[in-house]
Amino acid sequence: MTHAPTGPVPRPPEAAGSPANMTPRRGTFRVAAMGGGHGLSATLAALRIIAAEHLTAVVTVADDGGSSGRIRHDMDVLPPGDLRMALTALCDDTDWGRTWAQVMQHRFSSRDGVVGSLDDHAMGNLLIVSLWELLGDPVDGLRWAGALLGARGQVLPMSRQPLTMSGQVRRDGTTERVESQVELARAGRLGRLTEVQLHPAEAEACAEAVSAIELSDWIVFGPGSWYTSVLPHLLLADLRAAIHGTEARRCVVMNLSGEDEETAGLTPADHLEVLVQHAPGLRIDAVIADPSSMEEPERPAFEQAAAALGAVVHYHHVRREEDREVHDPLRLAIAFDDVFSR
Repeated sequence: MTHAPTGPVPRPPEAAGSPANMTPRRGTFRVAAMGGGHGLSATLAALRIIAAEHLTAVVTVADDGGSSGRIRHDMDVLPPGDLRMALTALCDDTDWGRTWAQVMQHRFSSRDGVVGSLDDHAMGNLLIVSLWELLGDPVDGLRWAGALLGARGQVLPMSRQPLTMSGQVRRDGTTERVESQVELARAGRLGRLTEVQLHPAEAEACAEAVSAIELSDWIVFGPGSWYTSVLPHLLLADLRAAIHGTEARRCVVMNLSGEDEETAGLTPADHLEVLVQHAPGLRIDAVIADPSSMEEPERPAFEQAAAALGAVVHYHHVRREEDREVHDPLRLAIAFDDVFSR
C-alpha cells in the first residue's frame, strides 16, 4: 500500500462556484447504501434525489477483474472501479455533473488494434488512485474526488484493506471451490453458490463506514450482483455488527431479473434466504420489488421469506420504460420516499 505523505493531510475544497454546489438540496433522511457496481449506482442515483445531503455509499472492495483488478495487482491499492461508479452516480444532473460523470467513466483504447498499457482503464480509476498516492489514505482521496465532482453525498470503502472472495459451488452432489470475485460472478452457471466468504477474515471495516451506519435512519441493500455486491457487507465482521446493532431501519431492493451468471436458477425468495444463510439474525424492515420481476405464483413464497426477516414487501413499478433491465432513478426515488415515510 502507499505510505501517507509527511505533514497534515489537507481537507478537500468545496469546489466553490461549481454548478453542483450552487443549489444545494436538503435531504430528510440519513441513508447508508451498501453495494457495488451498477446496482449501487442505480440506488445512489435515486437516493440523491431525496437524501442528497445525508447520503453515504459504502462500497465493496473485493473486485479483482478488469481495470480494477489490474490496478490492485500492479499497485497494491483498493480496486477503484466500484468506488468510481458510486462517485459518478452521485454527480448532479447539471452541465458540471454530467461532464465529470463522462470524464470518470471514459475508457482509453489504443489505435489500430494495438493493445496498450492504458487499454480499458477508466479515467476515473486513474484519478482516484492518483489521489490515494498523493494523500496516502483512501477515504481522504475519495473525499477530494467527491469535492471535485460536486458529488451529492460521500463514498466510502467498506474496508481500507483490499479483500478477496471465495465460495463453494454445488452441483449434482459434487462441490467445487472458487477463489475470486470474477469466478464467483460466473459460478451460477455451474451450480448453486454456498459458503461465500471474505478474505482476510480478520480485516477491519472502514471506521467512517461504521459511523455512517450507526448514524443512519435507513440502511439500503441492493440491487446488484447478489453474492459479490450485496452480500459482502454482511460478511465483514465489523460491518455486520454495525448493521445488526444500528437503530436504523433496513431496506432491500430486489433485482429486476434473476437471470444472470451469478444467481441463475434462484427464485426471488431464494435471494432473501441467501442473506439469512450468510448473516443469521439479520432483520429487514422493508423490501422493494417491481411486480413484473416475478411470476404471480412466486409471490407467496417471496412474501413469506420477507416476513421471516421481519420485512414487509412493497411493490413499486421501478423499471425504465426504454430499458426493462434497469431501475429508473425517479421511480425508485418515489419508492424509497414512500417506504421511508411510512
